[in-house]
Amino acid sequence: MPHTAPRHRPRWWTELMLIVVVYAAYSAGRLLARGNESTAVDHGMAILRAEKALLLNAEHPLNRLFTSTPALGVPADFAYASLHYLVTPAILVWLFRRRPVRYRAARTWLMLSTLLGLVGFTLLPTCPPRLLDAGQGFVDTMAQYSSYGWWGGEASAPRGMGGMTNQYAAMPSLHVGWALWCGVMLWRHGRTPLMKVLGVAYPLLTTFVVMGTANHYFLDAVAGCAVMGVGALLTRPALRFADRVRTRFTAAPSGSKSPIVSAGCETSAGERIPGQRTSSAGADDSTPAAAR
Repeated sequence: MPHTAPRHRPRWWTELMLIVVVYAAYSAGRLLARGNESTAVDHGMAILRAEKALLLNAEHPLNRLFTSTPALGVPADFAYASLHYLVTPAILVWLFRRRPVRYRAARTWLMLSTLLGLVGFTLLPTCPPRLLDAGQGFVDTMAQYSSYGWWGGEASAPRGMGGMTNQYAAMPSLHVGWALWCGVMLWRHGRTPLMKVLGVAYPLLTTFVVMGTANHYFLDAVAGCAVMGVGALLTRPALRFADRVRTRFTAAPSGSKSPIVSAGCETSAGERIPGQRTSSAGADDSTPAAAR
């Protein structure tokens, strides 16, 4: 089916303002949603026990690999600290410029899922593996390799700014969720095989990175994908609702009447030009033309 042009192409400045407002609200909400440390640790341990019971404990071997191999650990830390801030906006801009028909739905999907993730941070504060007791066998690679980057020992926050982040917002992993969104956009709308490959590789790579750096559990990644799935289901109803609201506030006032173009003129059989008639004129017309 050929793509049709959108009825109202988004304006870049309104889109930028919308994205900034939503992300600012998300960041502030994430910061305010800090949970109690002991509760967050309990949730983290519960997730770790569930993974061991399900034989899904991939975090330990990946974390040991990244810890013992700086050639893997350092690039992984850079990827964790920066890619979601670079790749996600870049794909939004690409869609806005090259795929305007698809942009609005894609943007709405991303924003809804992000806000759903905030609900998860609020209801289920979770301690990431790197902040568990050392006896659990995890090493914080961000702290280990902090001399290579701008971050310190508090996740990907710049040194001295750790107090401005919520370190117990591990569930769900929006690193993985946003990467999945990017992958779907590249797969759906990319026109080259390379973009299709990147669409598959990027979310997989991100999943390995978040686990190997001990920032997330595997189930955090699964929850991030689930949040994106729910966001995708809500996108179409949200767009319909937004369209109804827009129509309601932009429709013509109900009291206005459309002008009558004919101004009372009617055309009868045999007439080429409408004749102006009134009820009295109609009575006069009954007189034979010869008597006039």
